[in-house]
Amino acid sequence: MLTKLLNIKYPIIQAPMFLVSNTEMVIEAMKSGIAGCIPALNYRTLPELREAIKELKQAKVEGGSFGFNLIVNKSNVKYKDQLRVLCEEGCDFIITSLGNPEETITEAHAVGIKVFCDVTDLHFAKKVEDLCADAAIAVNNQAGGHRGNLSPKELISLLTKHLTIPVISAGGVGCKSDIDKMLSYGAAGVSVGSPFIASIEAGVTDEYKQACVDYGAKDIVMTERISGTPCTVINTPYVQKIGTRSTWLEKVLNKNRTLKKWVKMIRFYIGMKATEKAALQATYKTVWVAGPSIEYTQAILPVKDIVKKLIN
Repeated sequence: MLTKLLNIKYPIIQAPMFLVSNTEMVIEAMKSGIAGCIPALNYRTLPELREAIKELKQAKVEGGSFGFNLIVNKSNVKYKDQLRVLCEEGCDFIITSLGNPEETITEAHAVGIKVFCDVTDLHFAKKVEDLCADAAIAVNNQAGGHRGNLSPKELISLLTKHLTIPVISAGGVGCKSDIDKMLSYGAAGVSVGSPFIASIEAGVTDEYKQACVDYGAKDIVMTERISGTPCTVINTPYVQKIGTRSTWLEKVLNKNRTLKKWVKMIRFYIGMKATEKAALQATYKTVWVAGPSIEYTQAILPVKDIVKKLIN
C-alpha cells in the first residue's frame, strides 16, 4: 500500500500541478496525513527550488510526505540541474513524466529517494519496472492535463496483473467513493490533482479557482492548443473561440520529420506562457487546465477540508 511506501496516514498523493502546486499546499497536505508533490518547473531558479525543499523538510510531520515532479525529456533543459538539487537536498519521492527515467532512478536511489513514474500503458509500465522504479503512476483517461487513453479500471487491472511494483492511480478521483473504487481495482493508492486547484492555498487566481466550482465534468474538453499534445481544459468562452485543434500550419509542419520537434517545442512554449498568464493574472484569455473530477468541487476550501472530503 502507498501508506507503507511513503509512511503516510492515507493512500493519497496531492498531485503535482503546473503553476498550481506550492509549498503551502504541500505542508497542509502533510499535516492532513497525505503526501504532496510539486513540479520542479514551478520554480524558475535552482536556488528557489532549493529553498522550497528546505522549507518542506522543516515542516514535515509524522504521517506526511513530500516530493517533486521532474519532466525528464529534452524539453526540460533544467532537468539535470533540478535532479542534482533534489538529490543534494533530499526529499521522500520523485515523480517522473515524459521521458526516460533511468538516470533519475539511479541517482535518486543512490541517496534514498523513491521514484514513481507516470505511465499510460503496459509497455512503458514494464520498462520502468525493469529500471527498478518504486511504483508506476497509472495516468488514466479521467486525469486532468495530459491524460492516458484507458479507463481507470482497464489501466489499473492491466498493470496490477502484469507488474510486481505498486500501481498508483491518477485521474478520476473527486470523493471518497472514487478512492474506494480505485483501491478495489487493485491500486495501492491514488494521485489527486484537480480538486486541490480550488484550495485557499493554491497559487492561482480566484477566477481559476471559482471556475473549478462553477464548471463540471461536462465542461472539460481536450485541446491541442497548449502543448501540441491533447490536454484537458475547462471549456470557457475563450477556449470555444480559439478552438481545440492545432492550426493548419502546425498540422502541415508536424508531417515534416525535421521540423516536427521544433514545432512542438514552440507550441509547448507558447501554450505554457498562455496557461501561466491565465492562471496567475486576471485575463480574458482563460485557458484553465483541469480534469472532470472538478464535478465534486462546490466551494473554495482549505486543503485540510478537501482532504477531509476525500477520506470521509
